[in-house]
Amino acid sequence: MRSRSPSPRAVGQPNQVQEPYSRARKNPFFDGLLRAEDGTPSPPFDLQASLGSRNISRTMSDIGNTHTRNAHNSLTDIGNNPFLQPFERSKIDKTASFAFTDVQSLFSFDPNEPIEANEKPPTVNGLTSAKSFRVNRRKENLSTVSLPQSAASFYNGDSPEFEIVASCPSINQLNSFLKATKDEVNAGVPGRFLHVVMAQDVPDVGSIASTITYAFYLNEARKCDQICTVPVINMKRLDIRSQAELKWLLDSCQIDQSSLIFVDEIDLSYYDLFGSLKVVLLNGNKLPAKQEALKQAVVEIFNCKEGESVYPWVKTVTIAEKQDSSCCTLVAEKFALISPEILAGQGFSRLLLAAILLDSANLCSPQCSLKDKYMATLLIHGAGRFGCNGLYQLLRYKMYDVSDLKVADILRRDFKKWTRVGKPDSAGSRMMASQIGMSSIGVPIAQLLDHEDTSVHEIKYFQHMEKIRLLMIVSGYYDSKKNFKREILVSAESVELMKNLLFFFNASASQLPLKAIHQPGLGEEMQAFEIDKVTSRKTIERLLEEFGGTSKG
Repeated sequence: MRSRSPSPRAVGQPNQVQEPYSRARKNPFFDGLLRAEDGTPSPPFDLQASLGSRNISRTMSDIGNTHTRNAHNSLTDIGNNPFLQPFERSKIDKTASFAFTDVQSLFSFDPNEPIEANEKPPTVNGLTSAKSFRVNRRKENLSTVSLPQSAASFYNGDSPEFEIVASCPSINQLNSFLKATKDEVNAGVPGRFLHVVMAQDVPDVGSIASTITYAFYLNEARKCDQICTVPVINMKRLDIRSQAELKWLLDSCQIDQSSLIFVDEIDLSYYDLFGSLKVVLLNGNKLPAKQEALKQAVVEIFNCKEGESVYPWVKTVTIAEKQDSSCCTLVAEKFALISPEILAGQGFSRLLLAAILLDSANLCSPQCSLKDKYMATLLIHGAGRFGCNGLYQLLRYKMYDVSDLKVADILRRDFKKWTRVGKPDSAGSRMMASQIGMSSIGVPIAQLLDHEDTSVHEIKYFQHMEKIRLLMIVSGYYDSKKNFKREILVSAESVELMKNLLFFFNASASQLPLKAIHQPGLGEEMQAFEIDKVTSRKTIERLLEEFGGTSKG
């Protein structure tokens, strides 16, 4: 017979009626705590008298009460403890940003050597509970990010010089899955169906996070030897360099990026030709136009909008409850039902939480559903020392931070191009195709040109690599007075094409009033302008399309 532990009510008082709970020090529960080493009762501890008669050197766990004690003038001296220096009374107020103590001078350790927590860890549902810790110097300076105050920043400051990174069992399992699937694809997936999970061709955090995590969910929930489930990121691997927020998130979550498969690294048409391709489509009801030929392989649609028509042969369709509900909310709900322990890992929960926060504008979007908020609360561990608000602000900062990017990566962040067939040439023998590209940036044109010593050359080189005759760089930013500014930089293939474009813009001055900006070193084939009224990118794009259909340059 298995023995049962006594309940807390029965300890020390068996077979007696429980008396009302008392917090007095003479309660039998605390007799052992109040006896000295020789067995005699210890005198009551007078906290106020002790504080008034001497200084106390406190541990790190005591620091949390420093603010309160300072406010009541309970302590007369901070002492020489270096941990307490950031919390002097003169520096603390409701909006103070706490400085970070140089802990590296207090402890001796090797920042490159991991500290193992357990040698033989237990496992829960296949997930090992072992954790290793690595102390790394922080790659970026977070002092420039306006992170909101949180409990963690109270202890550690806003931007510590190093960070302690704990391994995440859920991410370890995810990385093992990613590596195994990539090895399988490299081998040609012999004798199995290729079950591809793929989102729309939108290179944002939500699409990439949902692609990775939902493929992992399908692999865990529908184990089948005949199917190889593979997440395929619907963007080129090269493009990830221009997505600073995505790159930071993958690094922060400790995801092995070398094991990810991007759409330019796999020939899906090959598997479709032999009938072994099955596609799970995320965040939309139809494949992008460039992948429309694979539509017969679609077997599941996940997170499409209510009322959208889907491929009639698809039987498995998941419709979002709210029109713009985050796809990662639905993925997190799936894991919560079958494997909630996977969501306990900080790296895994951060990947899902970051996508939910960005998709719902930090849970403040009108389309944000109650389920989005519930799942964000469930995944709060993923926010770590930043807190939910801090994680969102950091991701937003990374989205507009171009300090570490090359000019080509800045232009590639938000770039589109299209081809327009113009009028016949002078001989009337052929139609002319006009390739036009538009890149949107969030910095002034002058800042882009000063970004590198060879910025003008890099813009021309980007135009040549993309094979476009006309490149329009559209800038939108707020100046020091918080006024929105719109500028454009035009780079044409020839002087004749530039003259034709300027003539067209003059004819459309009511829609696009331009004011020339003098920028030395541009030449006749590249010119910069300021738009004298608030103009949307859609308006500029429409005018470019009209020019592409009439251009003869």
